[in-house]
Amino acid sequence: MIKIVVMSSGEGSNFSAIVKSGIKVSRVITNNPNANVIKRAKKEGVGSLLVERKNENREEYDKKIDYGIYHDIDLIVLAGWMRILSPWFCEKWADKIINIHPSLLPAFGGGCHAIRDAWEYGCKTFGVTVHWVIPEVDTGQIITQRAIHRFDDDTLEKITKRIHNVEHYVYPETIKKLMKIK
Repeated sequence: MIKIVVMSSGEGSNFSAIVKSGIKVSRVITNNPNANVIKRAKKEGVGSLLVERKNENREEYDKKIDYGIYHDIDLIVLAGWMRILSPWFCEKWADKIINIHPSLLPAFGGGCHAIRDAWEYGCKTFGVTVHWVIPEVDTGQIITQRAIHRFDDDTLEKITKRIHNVEHYVYPETIKKLMKIK
């Protein structure tokens, strides 16, 4: 059986989309005690682990996360994980950790507000990118990209909703292809 860990800091809508697509998630890890993903995981019967950061540096904190990961896992899926991972963690889990970013990377990488930044820049094309995670933020090899075009009547809220809908389709499909799940 394929083992997948989802790391999420917030709402958990990508986690729900992954589970609803038929992909079995072994565990959810979060750094936020108020993350809605905890409730979503419980509803789906998936165990969750809260790993709060105290005064540790990034590598020490990531070692706490690492301790909570099943070491025979096949894939770590970042789904709204709002922390930069240490080079140690990225190298340890090289070729087993992916992320989704709400832009057509390399454009608007590295930021927490990529959709808004692209909107304010005046972009006519938006999108999502699934990529391998490496120590340099949002620069890993691209696995999948999907473009979303801006229409004349779009608002930031409309384009954001469309981008999230595309994420909820693209991420599970990409995971299935990587893990050879039917």
